Amino acid sequence: MNEVFLDTETTGLSFKDGHKIVEIACIETKDLIPTNNIFHKFINPERDVPEEAFKIHGFTREFLSKHKKFNEIADEFLEFISDKKLIIHNANFDLNFLNGELGTIKKQNINKDTVIDSLEVARNKFPGSSNSLDALCKRFSIDISKRTKHNALLDCELLREAYINLLDVKEPKFNLSMSTHSTIDKLKGKLQYNKAIYKITDEEHNNHKKFLKSELKKNFY
Repeated sequence: MNEVFLDTETTGLSFKDGHKIVEIACIETKDLIPTNNIFHKFINPERDVPEEAFKIHGFTREFLSKHKKFNEIADEFLEFISDKKLIIHNANFDLNFLNGELGTIKKQNINKDTVIDSLEVARNKFPGSSNSLDALCKRFSIDISKRTKHNALLDCELLREAYINLLDVKEPKFNLSMSTHSTIDKLKGKLQYNKAIYKITDEEHNNHKKFLKSELKKNFY
């Protein structure tokens, strides 16, 4: 099963308060290696963008009004994520918005069983620490200089790098996938080595004793 790193930007903190999604980004990977298959859409929320939200992502109502509405991109989005594991940072936030939007247009909700919350992974690994995406990037020395504003597509790529570090997985070289390494790990305890044992003859044993005795005489007598 391929993975999808997913992020959204919104007009506010709660769908129940009338806020909407303004950007969706998805980066598909296979064994955490990008497949170059990307879904990225700006969305017309059909409402204003509060100043607090604008300060976070920088999208104006005028800019967003030129893009498609959620119901116009929903089928393409659902097809893109179908049968894939979703990796989302603070998944409850994004899922509440996505399932809220999907419910409004009578589409099936995203199953939470298909989702890995990387925030929960980080909290389990670093309890008591800040585990925001920014904090994880700083912890793992991931360059965030381009993140002057929140951007769903950039955040997906930063999340992919942070998630690899959370799992202590080095990015494979020469196209070696994680599944290959997993197979090797499973075999480690089962490998059989050819340990040949050779028995020397009595003559060889006696010759060896004579050799040692002669060497001792040369060096110590």
